[in-house]
Amino acid sequence: MALQHRPSILQRYFSGSLVLQISTGIILGIALALLAPSAAQSSGLLGDLFVKSLKAIAPLLVFILVMASIASHKKNEQTHIKPVLILYLAGTLIAAVTAVVISFAFPVELTLTHASVTQTAPNNVSDVLRTLVFNMVDNPVNAMVTANYIGILTWAVGLGLGLRHSAESTKAVVQNIADSVTAVVKFVIRMAPFGIFGLVANTVATTGITTLASYTHLLTVLLGAMLFVALIANPFLVYCTTRQNPYPLVFTCLKESGITAFFTRSSAANIPVNMALCKRLELDEDTYSLTIPLGATINMTGAAITITVLTLATANTLGINVDIPSAVLLSVIAAVSACGSSGVAGGSLLLIPLACSLFNIPNEVAMQVVAVGFIVGVIQDSAETALNSSTDVLFTAASCQKRTG
Repeated sequence: MALQHRPSILQRYFSGSLVLQISTGIILGIALALLAPSAAQSSGLLGDLFVKSLKAIAPLLVFILVMASIASHKKNEQTHIKPVLILYLAGTLIAAVTAVVISFAFPVELTLTHASVTQTAPNNVSDVLRTLVFNMVDNPVNAMVTANYIGILTWAVGLGLGLRHSAESTKAVVQNIADSVTAVVKFVIRMAPFGIFGLVANTVATTGITTLASYTHLLTVLLGAMLFVALIANPFLVYCTTRQNPYPLVFTCLKESGITAFFTRSSAANIPVNMALCKRLELDEDTYSLTIPLGATINMTGAAITITVLTLATANTLGINVDIPSAVLLSVIAAVSACGSSGVAGGSLLLIPLACSLFNIPNEVAMQVVAVGFIVGVIQDSAETALNSSTDVLFTAASCQKRTG
């Protein structure tokens, strides 16, 4: 009788539960940070390698998949891109209103510091929109190198439309390249437990908890608003779309997309993770190959909350009376501006001076608030990215389920 071949340790690892492996990495990372802080800081190299790998492969993945999807799209087939975009806009508006309500119910006052912020913030909405338009016509090679996803999407759509008129053999080659890139992405994602282990260990060992203690109230308001959107508002939108119990899908997206986004703190780096999750959920590739990278650029649910809460906290600290209509207008303008801010270092935080200018708050004061934002960013930015990224998959899946349901 022949002996059965036993799978190797490597095979067991690659066939195991990724979520369980990531959870193990988180626990071991915290334990290492508490027991050996110096070793934990050194392990940050693993996290840096993982994030850099995701960021490196993401632009190529988006470019190839979008181009291949459009090139192979049949004329009579319909995608659900428009409903996803509507959900993106509705989710952002609801998040902004949520931030306003919570900020009025639990007003925050800041102890402003004099810490300097080296990044340059946009001066007005027109500056952001101008940057957005110029990013669309960026050199395609430069767009890939700088991870300019607006430019990448523009060129991918253009080339994809051109390739629709090419021979079937050419389309097959493009699809084979897309499959090859996807295989590389799958390998990178399987390294997530090691990367997140390094990220958690380094963050806990370097930052600790005491630094954030004085900002407990601010963090509570920010995280409370984000949790409400993630667990109440977003499920409500999904239910309105699918007429089914939304929570199994919500928890799947939070578990398999939100966890990695929380620790990588980069929507762009999480694009490969979201693409892989959409494939596992058997969603329409013509839809998610466009909505996932687009969502990483324009779906700024968490950013709307961050900008609104911190701007209203600044106004409250200075004794400026803000009525509810003005606050809602603030959040809408901030959310629209955030859609074009992906190329700005610091993301949503650097839009705070722009939002504060609506209430004639001096730029010097606003930049002090940005400095406060960077201090709490260890938690705030992680939670914001997790909400943004998981919502990309959630709304895409909801639209595809409506189509097939």
